[in-house]
Amino acid sequence: MLVLSRKKDECIVINNDITIVVVEIRGDKVRLGVEAPKEVPVHRREVYEAIARGDDAVEARGEERSQESATPPAAPENAGGPAEG
Repeated sequence: MLVLSRKKDECIVINNDITIVVVEIRGDKVRLGVEAPKEVPVHRREVYEAIARGDDAVEARGEERSQESATPPAAPENAGGPAEG
């Protein structure tokens, strides 16, 4: 597993088309923004596992990134900056 350190408004870029942005840090919680092509499914792990189990209730609630945040965060100026370790 690759472990990276990021501060608020800093990004991680995956495969040139997926960007993870640290939106907010509050206590022990970190809010992340995910910008990805629509054809790439993005779920929290517990939602992904429920979908994999075939839990229809989770799919019916529409637990997808488009439902969790209507407007994705804008990429900060340092989006292409060097990654820290």
